[in-house]
Formats: sequence, C-alpha cells, structure tokens
Amino acid sequence: MNALISVSDKTGIVEFARALHAMGVRLLSTGGTAQLLAREGLPVTEVAELTQFPEMLDGRVKTLHPKVHGGLLARRDVPAHMAALAEHGIDTIDLLVVNLYPFESTVAKAGCTLQEAIENIDIGGPAMVRSAAKNWKDVAVLTAASQYPAVLAELKDGGRLSDRLRFSLAVAAFNRIAQYDGAISDYLSSIDFEDGRPADDYVPVRHLFPGQSNGIFTKVQDLRYGENSHQQAALYADLQPAPGSIVTGEQLQGKELSYNNIADADAAWECVKSFKLPACVIVKHANPCGVAVGTNALESYTKAFQTDPTSAFGGIIALNRVVDGPAAQAIAKQFVEVLMAPDFTPEALEVFQAKANVRLIKIALPPVGGLTPWSQGRNAMHVQRVGSGLLMQTADNHELQLPDVRVVTARQPTQEEVQDLLFAWKVAKYVKSNAIVFCKGGMTMGVGAGQMSRLDSARIASIKAQAAGLSLAGTAVASDAFFPFRDGLDVVVDAGATSIIQPGGSMRDQEVIDAANERGVAMVFTGVRHFRH
Repeated sequence: MNALISVSDKTGIVEFARALHAMGVRLLSTGGTAQLLAREGLPVTEVAELTQFPEMLDGRVKTLHPKVHGGLLARRDVPAHMAALAEHGIDTIDLLVVNLYPFESTVAKAGCTLQEAIENIDIGGPAMVRSAAKNWKDVAVLTAASQYPAVLAELKDGGRLSDRLRFSLAVAAFNRIAQYDGAISDYLSSIDFEDGRPADDYVPVRHLFPGQSNGIFTKVQDLRYGENSHQQAALYADLQPAPGSIVTGEQLQGKELSYNNIADADAAWECVKSFKLPACVIVKHANPCGVAVGTNALESYTKAFQTDPTSAFGGIIALNRVVDGPAAQAIAKQFVEVLMAPDFTPEALEVFQAKANVRLIKIALPPVGGLTPWSQGRNAMHVQRVGSGLLMQTADNHELQLPDVRVVTARQPTQEEVQDLLFAWKVAKYVKSNAIVFCKGGMTMGVGAGQMSRLDSARIASIKAQAAGLSLAGTAVASDAFFPFRDGLDVVVDAGATSIIQPGGSMRDQEVIDAANERGVAMVFTGVRHFRH
C-alpha cells in the first residue's frame, strides 16, 4: 500500500505516518511534509523522486504529474487502466492525505494583501483530492486530522478500509473542496481591483456583499417536519458556529426538537443573552411574551411569567444564568416545550426527570468582550429567502448606549424611568413589528406584536396587561419605530405610561413631541429603529 502525504496543517501527521509505516505502508510526500517525516526518522520517498521531475516555480508545480494522478485515478477493476500503469511504470496510490493551503485563515487576517491571498490558493492539493475522491472505491482520501483515528482503527482491525469509510471520506473531501472554492470566490468577488497597484503590497478593500455568495452550511440533523406537518425540514450549522449560538447547544433530555422549537428557541436565546443581569425570556410563536431581570434565575423567571401566563403556556424559556433547584421547581409547574440555560444543577436535572418530554438545552454563553459579531455569539449577516433569490443584510446588532439617547420633551425622565426605557428598548428589538412594549421595574408589563397598525399593538399590549392583572401606571413604553401620529402616544399614555422611547424621524415628530409635553410625559429619541419582520 502506498500513501501520499502532503499537508499544510501538520497536526498529528507524524504520529499518523508512524502508524502507517508500522503497518508496512510506503510513505510518499512533498516538500516540508517530507522533510518533517524524515527528521522524525521515517523512511519517505519525495514526490520529485517518484516523478523524476523536480518541484518548480516556488513549489507551484510538484504533484501535477501523470505518475501522481495516474496512481490516484486508475481503477483497479479495469484491466486497461492497470495495463497502462504497468506500461508507464506508475504505482498505485492507495491513501492520500492532503489538507490545503490556509486560504481562509490568511484572508481573515487584518492587512492581508492580494498577493498573500493569491499565493495561498492551493492548486495541486485540490486536484489530488478530487482525483482520489472520484476514485473512492480504490483510494481513501483524508482531508482533516480528525479522520486519522478511524482510518487507523480499520487498517489495524482488518488490513483494509471499508467501502462505507472510503465513501464517507470522499464525500467529506468534495465538501472540503466546495468550501475552499467558495471561500476563494467570496473573497475575490468582494474586492474591486485597482489598476496600477503593486500586487505585493496591495491590501484591497472588501465589500460586505460579494459578487457571488457561497454560504456553506453542514447538516446537524433532519427534523420531523417543518413549520407545518406537510413540510420537510433540517437544521444546518455554519462551518464555524459562533460561540454561544443556538447550534452549539447540547440537548440534555426531552423529545426531538422541531422546526418551530428551534426557531423560537433561537429568538429566546438571542434576546436573553443580550442582558448582563440575570434574565429570563419566554417566547411564544417567535415573540417574547415575558421578559424580566432579577437577582437570580428564580426571580427573573417569576417576573417574566407574570407578564402573560396564558401565552407562556407551552412556550420556550431561556435564562442566562444556571438553573438551580428552586428555579426548576417553579418552572416545572407550567407546561414548557424547551428550557435553555448555560447549565443546570443536579437538583434542577432531578426535578425535570419527572417531565421526560421537556427539552433541556445547555448552551454556554459567548465570552465577554468579543470585538466581532461572531465572537459575541451573533450572526454578522441576516439572510431571508425570496422567490428565486435572497435578501441579505448586516444583522441588527446595534446596542443602544445611554449617551445615544436624546430627551426631546420638557420633562426629563427620572433615573428609574431611564432604566425602564433602556430595558423596554432592548426587549422591543426582539418583538415582531409593529412592536409596543410596556415595562416597569425590570420586567415586561404588556407586549403588543406583529400588528399592521402600531395603535393595535398598543391596544393589545394594554389588553394583555389587564388580563394578567398588571397595572400599567407609571410604565415605560418602547416603540420599535416612530409614532407617525400623536394617536399612538395618546393610547399608551391613556394606558398609564409616563415615559416613552422611540426612534424619532417622522415628519410629524414635533406634533408627537407637543402631545407628550401636553400630557406631561417624558419622551426620548434613539435615532435608530428595530424593525423585525
């Protein structure tokens, strides 16, 4: 058996090659990999010796040769193929180990020049990988160090690799080539080339939206059905999921997650992890129906549940603190579909053992202090499918800071009202438009979502508060977009609101400001809206 090894990432390669050699496998290699194996005392034949042709053009040409690709592509079950190998003195290559030049990590570095990017486009590696993967019945192709143990285990067990393993390796290889080519296309089509710039120090400006989008995702699992039972569905994840994102969660117990479970769970998790204080978010049909902060998981859940106990029935609950025994006992009293938290104490897990259908999801919060959306556990882009196309936009990752808020009324909000306004604004960001959110004391008091009229959203929020037995007197109100007329302001003030936060920007802003002054309430403008469709 002959193995050709040519890797950029040399993680685990010496140990793997040593194990192959111990099983009598002949080692072939190129450049730096060959030198490494030789230094480790392993007998290795350089590809240049095999092809009788030296590496040239600074290593750009070394494996693009019939003695390499003939050995990879020849079908062992076709006599004419084997006769051609014999005629030209070509040995078969039975195992190919290749990982590619680090193009993705190179272009991700600040200050990467166009020349650096181009030089990290692998040519020979993908060509060999495609050849080996095409001939998967006879050749095993490894493109990641994580594949080494399975290959060694089968070789040690039976001296050969199963068809199933070779096929799965080939699929992984073609997937890797697609990812690699997609990354190159994304990069090159995101820049405008400038004539007259020296290529060796030219750092091109990259556009957010490339000329061709090549998003690559890997399937996590098939789902029982989609949004409705007549639809089919599956969950896919980014190649490198952001830390603290929904797809990184671990299901500890409960039934299989459904399409709607995952969609609602994502809405709840994105909202709850935006709070620094202990917080709880309860979501029903993609909208928060209760949000609160407290001193611990129990208090934040208890307050969130009070907002709308009816809607919370069968909802999705997310907390940004460990669920302990007391919190678990309180939550277990209601019907809950999914419960998410950074962790669960043994006492909490014991409580839910009696409720085997409740889905418990453990998700680590993203690390504090991340500078990019990815490191903060957020999507950088938001994509929505439309007829034969995609709408792409940067994700709504805007976080309102107190200095950004502008008081536009004669009455200034109190410190307590300021905190409630900021809380209400944070919640409104995750409520479907048109959104109206009443808050007080670090909890939602009434939520109106998804109505065609902002007036209707305000009225619904008031009705829900009344149904829950909550008083809206002295509440803060957030509106995700501006009030186009004073009637929306009058409705929330009539309900009991004393302070309002809204983007501003309407042609009738002054009319609404005058109304707020007339009613003696405080109003602040954010200068940014949070439409969520």
